[in-house]
Amino acid sequence: MRESAVLHRVKQGYTTGARSLASRSIVGLTRTRVTPNALTTAGVSLCLAAAVLVYFEYRNELLFYWLGALVFVVGSILDILDGALARVGGKSTAFGAFFDSTTDRVGEGAMLAAIGLVFARAGNDVAVVFTIVAVAGSFLVPYVRAKAEALGLRGDVGLGSRAERVVVITAGLVFAPWGGLQWAIYLLAATAWLTVLQRILHVRKQLIDGGTNVRS
Repeated sequence: MRESAVLHRVKQGYTTGARSLASRSIVGLTRTRVTPNALTTAGVSLCLAAAVLVYFEYRNELLFYWLGALVFVVGSILDILDGALARVGGKSTAFGAFFDSTTDRVGEGAMLAAIGLVFARAGNDVAVVFTIVAVAGSFLVPYVRAKAEALGLRGDVGLGSRAERVVVITAGLVFAPWGGLQWAIYLLAATAWLTVLQRILHVRKQLIDGGTNVRS
C-alpha cells in the first residue's frame, strides 16, 4: 500500500510538472489561429510517418530507427500540446477531447504495427506475440479509465499510461540497432497489462467502499 502511494505521488508529480511546462510553452500559440485539433492532426500524422520510417529499418537500421524515434517523439509532444492549448486558450470542446483520444490510439497502434512487422521480417515470433499483447494492453489502459470515469469513478492509477508508453517505445527504437527493441516491447506489454489490472482493482475497491454494485 505504501509503495503504491509512493508510485502514485511520483506519477502525479511528473504529470503535473509536464502539464505545467506544456501550458507555459503554449502561451504564444494561444494568440494565433492554430487550433487544438490542428495540433492533434499534426501529431498523429507525424506518428504515422514515424511508423513508416521504422518499417524501412532494413535499409539502414541506425538511420531509420533513430529518425523514426525522433519523429515519434515530436508527434507525441504535439499530442501533449493540443490538450494544453485547449485548456490555456479556452478552446476545449467535447469533439476535440474525443478526437484527441481516438487519434492517440491510431498513432500508437500504427507504431506498434510497424514494430510487429519488423519482428515478423526478422522471424522473431516471440516478439511478434508480445507486440500483439502490448497493443491489446495499450488499448485497454485508456478504455478502463474511460469506463471508470463514465461510472463517476477514478481510473487513472498505474504507471503504464500513454506518456510512459511513449518513453518505452522511444527508448526501444533508440536501442533497436543493438537488440533493445524487443525488450522494450516485453516491458511495454507487462506494464500495460499490470496497469489494466491495477485500474480494475482500483475501480472494484471504490465500488466496494461506496457500497455500489454496477454491471453493464
